[in-house]
Formats: sequence, structure tokens, C-alpha cells
Amino acid sequence: MRVSIVTVAFNSASTIVDTLDSVARQDHPDIEHIVIDGGSSDGTVDLVRSMGGRVSKFVTEPDAGIYDAMNKSLRLCTGDIIGFLNSDDMYSSERSVSAIVAALADGGVDAVHGDLVYVRRDDPECVVRHWKATPFSPGAFSRAWCPAHPTFYVRRSVLERAGSFNTSYKVASDLDLMLRVLELGRANSKLVPQVLVRMRMGGVSNNSVRGIFRQNAEVIAAIRGHGLSVSTPVFAIAKIFRRLHQFVSRP
Repeated sequence: MRVSIVTVAFNSASTIVDTLDSVARQDHPDIEHIVIDGGSSDGTVDLVRSMGGRVSKFVTEPDAGIYDAMNKSLRLCTGDIIGFLNSDDMYSSERSVSAIVAALADGGVDAVHGDLVYVRRDDPECVVRHWKATPFSPGAFSRAWCPAHPTFYVRRSVLERAGSFNTSYKVASDLDLMLRVLELGRANSKLVPQVLVRMRMGGVSNNSVRGIFRQNAEVIAAIRGHGLSVSTPVFAIAKIFRRLHQFVSRP
């Protein structure tokens, strides 16, 4: 199966080489790597052009934010499977994509997700937190459950039915889309029980208390926007428990 891997970038010169190398080292033979750049001015464009030996499609132009860029990429993907690897993230090993494909080889499986580790921005070998994934169950999003988006891979046919990223959300549109795939679309999902991605700390949703509150507010709004019930206190307590567990769990 062909796998479309999308990397969205903007002024990512300090980290994108690791991302490009990570994709290039994957042992799965049929990868379509699409890079969407928002008009970087720090050398990102030159790095992609000179070092992105496995980049199939590269677009560099201004956009209206990360989810607008992701929507652009969806129109370019031709793979049977689609996933996203941020411009400061890396696969945990050269076999990560193969593990994803193996899980989706069962024709009854529509989407997969797995573990993720947060690493220090200046030292990707230093693990700070471990996002230990658990299987999806109906109603889980209202209990603060969510797949780690960089580990979430879905069949293109299923994603096309779910629709594009809702750009009215600034930090939680990925969760909104995964909710539409799993909760509303009832896609059959499977857990890949291993660390698939290494994610640098410092993302928009986890780099400040304000960012965390904003993300949680958008998540609750997205859940309610689809007519699902969610208790803010229950969600908050569950989210704190899940977050604390990431600091004590180890791969």
C-alpha cells in the first residue's frame, strides 16, 4: 500500500532535516512524502530542496495557518493511507511506517494509532513524557481520550468521507477530524502497541498554560459542536490524570 506522509512546515530550518531524514530512512518501499511550506524565510525551503531526496511533492507559499496547509496537502495525497509528521518530529525507528502498514493490511481496519514520546527540543534522545496509547471506545473523546495525531494513520477513502480540517479551530482541528473519523464515522480502528513517533516539546498546544487552556476549550467546543455530551469537570479531571500518567509511564 502506498502511504502519503504529510509534513507542514514554517521556518523549521532548525529541525526539518531530522524529519526529512526520518522519512527517508523508512523501510516501507512505497512512500509519498508531501511537504507544505508556509513561505519560510529561514532556509527551510533550501533545505527541503537540497536534502529532501524522498520528497515527492513540495509546495511553498503563504497559507492561513497549519490546518489550512494540511487541507492543501489532502488535495495532493494519492496514497492508500494518509498520516502527518510535523516538521519537528521524527519516527522512532526505520520500521515505524511498516508497522502502520502491517496493522492496516487487514481490510477491516480503517485507522490506526500508537504510542508517542515527547523529547527535549535540543536533545531528541532524551524522553520527557510517554504518551501510552489505548484503544478507542465509543464516548472516549468526552472522557479526554484522544489518539496522538502524529501516530494516527487512516485510509484515504475514510478520510475523504470525514471531510477536511475545520480551520475555525486553531489548535484542536486535528482532534476534531479524528473524532469525526472514529466517533461519528465509526471507523474500525486498531492500536499499534509500540512507540511510533518522537515529538519535540514546545508545540503550540503544550508550550504554555495559556496554550493548554485554549486547546482544552477548543476540544470541548468541538465535541459539543457534534452534538456529543461532555462534562467540563469530568473532562478536566480525566485530562489531568492522563497527562500525569505520561510522566510516570516509560516505553
